[in-house]
Amino acid sequence: MKASERPPHLRWRPIALVAAGGTAGAACREALSLLIPHLGSVPLAIPAINVMGAFLLGCLYEALLGSERSISRNLRLLLGTGFCGGFTTYSALARDTAVLLRDGLAPEAVLYALGTVAIGACATWAGIAASSAVRRRSPQRPRERGPLR
Repeated sequence: MKASERPPHLRWRPIALVAAGGTAGAACREALSLLIPHLGSVPLAIPAINVMGAFLLGCLYEALLGSERSISRNLRLLLGTGFCGGFTTYSALARDTAVLLRDGLAPEAVLYALGTVAIGACATWAGIAASSAVRRRSPQRPRERGPLR
């Protein structure tokens, strides 16, 4: 089978874009997790990172909405699937929640988990709204015209 006939998830270029974005996202997540302190026994880094990632993904989703150009597909792979996928970490959120429960901090654990998911959903909506507002304010590019007749 020729490379051009393979589905995108079996081609080297899309795989490399996701891997590069994921590497950068995971590195940024680790750097931020080392910089953001705990609030008592409650870790703040992971919820903050997940909310930031949700906002970024909302912005990206809206900015690239409706475009099937190859640059848009590549940006979705690099930034959406790769960077945001490597940056956000709901498995660490689950682990932190379990640790809070184990330590007898059930109210904090519930607020930590549900709050992060609810605020993340709001952040996604805010990212979509912000990107939409920027799109409406930016001057429209002229449409490409076909050959002159």
